[in-house]
Amino acid sequence: MDFFLQILVSGFVVGGIYSLVALGFVLIYKSSDAINFAQGEFLLIGAYVSLTLIATYHIPLIPALLLTLIFSAILGFVIERLVLRPFIGEPVISMIMATIGLSSLLAGIVHIIWGTQTRVFPPLFGADSVSLGPVVISPIYLWSLFVIFLLLIVFSLFFKYSKMGVAMRATADDQQAALSMGISVKRVFAVTWAIAAIVAAVGGFLLGNINGVNASLSVIGLKVLPVALLGGLDSIPGAIIAGFLIGVLESLASGYLAPLVGVNLKEVVPFIILVLVLMFKPYGLFGKKEIERV
Repeated sequence: MDFFLQILVSGFVVGGIYSLVALGFVLIYKSSDAINFAQGEFLLIGAYVSLTLIATYHIPLIPALLLTLIFSAILGFVIERLVLRPFIGEPVISMIMATIGLSSLLAGIVHIIWGTQTRVFPPLFGADSVSLGPVVISPIYLWSLFVIFLLLIVFSLFFKYSKMGVAMRATADDQQAALSMGISVKRVFAVTWAIAAIVAAVGGFLLGNINGVNASLSVIGLKVLPVALLGGLDSIPGAIIAGFLIGVLESLASGYLAPLVGVNLKEVVPFIILVLVLMFKPYGLFGKKEIERV
């Protein structure tokens, strides 16, 4: 039972990070019907920028994290303005191909600047584990849970009550109607990409503190895509729930199935679950079924 609780906590933390990164996929899809294949590179850049500020320039944790988020927001704005805005009105596949090319470009820039060696954060949250009954939890896991839930609450309130959040929801429902109501769709696109870069950077910072930072961290973007598809590409609550679900199931598979079969199934569990669910619910667990009238 103790082992079960231990891996459950680990899976819950990783699942929360998946939820944050999947939120970026969903926001971009809802606003533009495109899938951002560069989301993993946003995560990787956020991890490296925060690590550089903390380890190289010795900036304290909170200012370094704020600077990382500001940098990520600016990066999202710039990429949307220079790379993706010219594709507005073009076929969706054109924008998707642009994000694939952007992914390769950003990965190359990261390799040139930081190389491919694994780097680790200095101990930011203390080394003493916390015992909650039979479960021993590292401080980074507790802080990760706090940051994840805080951001999920903040973004939920933002989308529901803020003027920009309402504009983003309106644009996601019907771009033409939003334009007729005086909403700047271009501004909504820019803010959407900035938020996608921010949540990815937070995910990169948390994962970097847990596992270290190297170029392979961007693969998380590919792993999180099944999370977004599972929850429903147009559902923010679905992305959050699916993220926690995949994280927990990954952890359970690694803890219980891997010793039995002799193969670590952790990397393929999200895709197996995705295929099984989409066989019965093609639009994901919480996705809206599209009805086309001819």
